[in-house]
Amino acid sequence: MTEDVKIYELKRTDVKGATVIDGFPSVGLVSSIAANYLINTLKLTQIGIMDSVYFPTVSLIRDGVPQNPVRIYASEKVGESEDNRDQIVVFISEFQPPPNLVKPIASTLLDWAEDQKCKMVVSPEGLVIDREDADESEDEEVTDLEIYGVASTKQGRKILMECGVTEFTEGVITGVAGVLLNEGRRRDFNVATVLAEAHPDYPDARAAARIIETIDKVLLHIELDAKPLYDEAERIESQLKLIHKQSKGKPQSSVDRPSMYG
Repeated sequence: MTEDVKIYELKRTDVKGATVIDGFPSVGLVSSIAANYLINTLKLTQIGIMDSVYFPTVSLIRDGVPQNPVRIYASEKVGESEDNRDQIVVFISEFQPPPNLVKPIASTLLDWAEDQKCKMVVSPEGLVIDREDADESEDEEVTDLEIYGVASTKQGRKILMECGVTEFTEGVITGVAGVLLNEGRRRDFNVATVLAEAHPDYPDARAAARIIETIDKVLLHIELDAKPLYDEAERIESQLKLIHKQSKGKPQSSVDRPSMYG
């Protein structure tokens, strides 16, 4: 089925040496939030799409322009100096790939990265935690979430460890990120997954902010301002606390759900 997932270029761009960011949905939508933030903050340019007859038959309309379910954006060189900057490519999607498409999508993404001579693929991911176990009366914010990382090569692991990322030694990584790691190891290509503790039941902007800070430290070195994501996290958390109080003693209603980040 790999041949049924294809990448089409909309704008010819030299991305040799770039780092590719996997923005397919993950736990807490961490990857989607992080990818959208990078695209908007760095004003990335759309350079292509990924398409398949098996993809959802939808068109995402943004500013009056129809958009494919999977889009590819790229930056110019960014950073403070010639020796301390990087170029990134972001794959972004709003749909969760069904199991039969996960391997073809990951393989096609990695094929393209190798063909373009990109240097690394990074997947932002959420690591499932249960924050509801915490004392309900405790209002202290989670501001220092642990960041974990795992890479397909020794070089990739070294890059993560040098930036203070805690090694993820035991566990399971599923979806596109998991296949990318396995394929990266098989092909001896640098693939890294960066994980932040995230709530699985709602968009976790706080976890995405920690991921952004880590990606900036590892790759971009431009001191990206993650404050908007922390502000969004506070808004979502405030809504959830209000809903929790209102729902005590009555059945949960779909009307009570908070608006989603996106």
